[in-house]
Amino acid sequence: MRDLIVLGGSTHPNLTRSICRNLTLQQGEAESRKFANGETSIEIKDSVREKDVFIVQSGCGHVNDAFIELLIMISACKTASAKRVTAVLPLFPYSRQPDVPHQASHTGAPSIITKKDHYTFESAPGTPKPLSKKEGDRFQLGAQNNTSGIFSAVKQPLPIRSYSPKSIVTNAASTNFQVDASGKTESGYKQWVSPNGTLIANLLQTAGADRMITMDLHDPQFQGFFNVPVDNLYSRPLLQHYIVDYIPNYRDCVVVSPDSGGAKRATAVADAIGCSFALIHKERRAKIGKNPPSTTSSNMQSSLSQQTTMVATTMLVGDVKDKVCVLIDDLVDTSYTITRAAKLLKDSGAKYVYALVTHGVFSGDALNRINKSAIDKVITTNSVPQGEHVAILGDKLEVLDVSRIFAEAIRRINNGESVSMLFDHGW
Repeated sequence: MRDLIVLGGSTHPNLTRSICRNLTLQQGEAESRKFANGETSIEIKDSVREKDVFIVQSGCGHVNDAFIELLIMISACKTASAKRVTAVLPLFPYSRQPDVPHQASHTGAPSIITKKDHYTFESAPGTPKPLSKKEGDRFQLGAQNNTSGIFSAVKQPLPIRSYSPKSIVTNAASTNFQVDASGKTESGYKQWVSPNGTLIANLLQTAGADRMITMDLHDPQFQGFFNVPVDNLYSRPLLQHYIVDYIPNYRDCVVVSPDSGGAKRATAVADAIGCSFALIHKERRAKIGKNPPSTTSSNMQSSLSQQTTMVATTMLVGDVKDKVCVLIDDLVDTSYTITRAAKLLKDSGAKYVYALVTHGVFSGDALNRINKSAIDKVITTNSVPQGEHVAILGDKLEVLDVSRIFAEAIRRINNGESVSMLFDHGW
């Protein structure tokens, strides 16, 4: 390997040491310090002039501090005349943000760490609601004043005294609005959230990164934000080997996707090992009351508001009765999705549930939820530090090593070889 140096950030030093051990290479020295006001200072102690530099920094822990540290290290290496700088991000930061505003009551993600003694693991996401009673009254009042056609309510505005400014939903700046699970307010306006993909890509490229290496991006389209090469490695070969080698009678098991977004990932594993596939699907349906709604124009809105409700249903598509189920997902953060999926599988007759995930972040009360859930065993990788998680979950958590995959990718890139073989076969 020619002029290769591997540096590590502060988030995952064990993974950096493992990568260097697989490369039979001594790790480069870099010192990170923080000033009293929280600013980060980086000192590269090895010469990187005309070297091929790889910086390993996972997007975990204090993500913002880790990302700034990575940017400073990239800039320091480029300033010191490094020939090429590659950012190795096993878990890519900011690649898994939803396109709707965060609502804890709708998404289920807790804003603080709250441990409970009992969990229901029921799936009940928020659903759009009909107009409130005040808005219904205003609608009826506008209909009564309609004397010159359907648009008269617009041409003849209501008196000012009949308005209550705090209850009028006009835009995202309103102080009294409700947002459903799809990001829409009661008026039908869908809120817009700033996507961070372009910003993160521009920051890395402006700092001087010439290439990116990551694993199992939540959205593969994230690669399109970059103008430099991005190698998105897969953990699928590693997970397939685990299923074949460590799950008894693996051909009789059922690979399950906990949501529709991960169906493609799960079907690829099921097809590769030759076992059946199941999918957990969420849908929303309108539920009408037993009494039919009134058809008069004056009572129509109030009757619909009282008798029509939206209910969320979770369906299992596939047969799992008396089967071993293998849940496959790319990332577990708060563990709401995967624990609810495990409960549904056990309720449907599954006798054992494995959960195979690439990135086990386990934030909030995720570890406590998993301990009390129907999941029998969790298998994840060391793309983020797992020492504290293993201490809490014990034998229920098993960690697979991905350092050999990253080491081989680094070796191939340094030698100018193809990386595509790692996508199908791992290392």
